[in-house]
Amino acid sequence: MIHTVHLFAELDEHLIALLKSLKSEDWEKPTVARLWKVRDVAAHLLDGNIRVISMYRDGHFTAPDREINSYDDLVAYLNQLNADWVKASKRMSPALLTELLESTGKQYSQIMAEQDLEADAIFSVSWAGETVSKNWFHIAREYTEKWHHQQQIRDAVNKPGIMTPRLFRPLIETFLRGLPYTYRHTQAPKGTAIRIRIELDEQFEWFLIKTENGWIIDESSGKAPEASLTLDADTAWKLFTKAIKPDEALTNAHLTGNKELAGITLNLIAVMA
Repeated sequence: MIHTVHLFAELDEHLIALLKSLKSEDWEKPTVARLWKVRDVAAHLLDGNIRVISMYRDGHFTAPDREINSYDDLVAYLNQLNADWVKASKRMSPALLTELLESTGKQYSQIMAEQDLEADAIFSVSWAGETVSKNWFHIAREYTEKWHHQQQIRDAVNKPGIMTPRLFRPLIETFLRGLPYTYRHTQAPKGTAIRIRIELDEQFEWFLIKTENGWIIDESSGKAPEASLTLDADTAWKLFTKAIKPDEALTNAHLTGNKELAGITLNLIAVMA
């Protein structure tokens, strides 16, 4: 289990302090989210808060306006949903966006804290290949959404603050839960291990291991790895959220052993995109 519930309020405090510090021109700066400026990313975060409060507190769910028959259908629907909200949000001032994020963020954090972590979540973590997920994983995925969108803003305005081991480790650990699904078609002998290292102020390390029933992610391995991949933290979060492409990340990656095997990790996408 990846514990993230206790970090939501802290992450939100960083966000509100960041937004209140921005100058008017900062809100119009482009981000690695490509089509979205800083204000658009902030609006998307507000949308997430409002949807969670509406669903969990009020039992209000909006049915899709189309048939969802595949993962691609779901991604297309969500992209349109997000685009519609961002377009409408341009009517809101930065000050109002910040006020609404501050008030809804507190409600959001409280809702997350009230959930039974072992119960089935209302939404599965599709990018990890799950059709049913436990709440702890769904909530951890929600944490990665809040973290990486805030980091997109920080990256755009050059204001660090959440790239710390305490806040970054649960993000990357959640992302890497998608690796077994990324490697699902990769054949290898049982016991094959791939070491994944992510470097920040300290070095985080996990192992992807082939078992009889597929690949699993673990913090240790019973044998020496056949391959190893090392990424710096900035490259890792951008890669796994599709802000940069695998070939761009490869220039900052260090691969050893079976490089082709280790390089599959660069195809992990831990967002609905």
